[in-house]
Amino acid sequence: MTYEMDIAGLKRELPLCKLNDELCIGAFVMFGDVELTIHCAKELLKRAPEYDYIIAPEAKAIPLAYEMARQSGAKRHFIARKNAKAYMQGTFEVSVKSITTMGVQRLVLDAEDAKAISGKRMLIVDDVISTGESLHAVETLVEKAGGIVAGRMAVLAEGDAQNRDDIIVLAPLPLFSADGTPKA
Repeated sequence: MTYEMDIAGLKRELPLCKLNDELCIGAFVMFGDVELTIHCAKELLKRAPEYDYIIAPEAKAIPLAYEMARQSGAKRHFIARKNAKAYMQGTFEVSVKSITTMGVQRLVLDAEDAKAISGKRMLIVDDVISTGESLHAVETLVEKAGGIVAGRMAVLAEGDAQNRDDIIVLAPLPLFSADGTPKA
């Protein structure tokens, strides 16, 4: 089963993935789809509020954050990592549970990145906003680092996230019944 999407003028067929006996989600994966990544970055930048830097949660939003930074001429962007790395000299950390991740995961920001973020307007970007838990975790990291959340953006808003007016998105993505029909 698939679902055809129009994402700001670019069409894609999303495979439907079963989460349980009653619920499927549309699998939106930007990895490897250069045309889609470039297109979505361009369209999001047209709608972006003023900001100093872009930050995204690891991992599926990494190509989007990179491409938005590249297109805007930014010298850097930031990634909220899933785990602390040996090269990180001190970290800020929050826990998050998302719809596509089994169990609780962490998001970590390097202390050096936190210094660069302090006092800056940060644009949080993600591929899909669903429960909003990853978004909230990144907001918490930004605020802990002394940054200011300038805006929240995603390519798609899934389920109840479609009703949020604090997130700029390119298109809604419905949730699906087990038989593949969109839920109302």
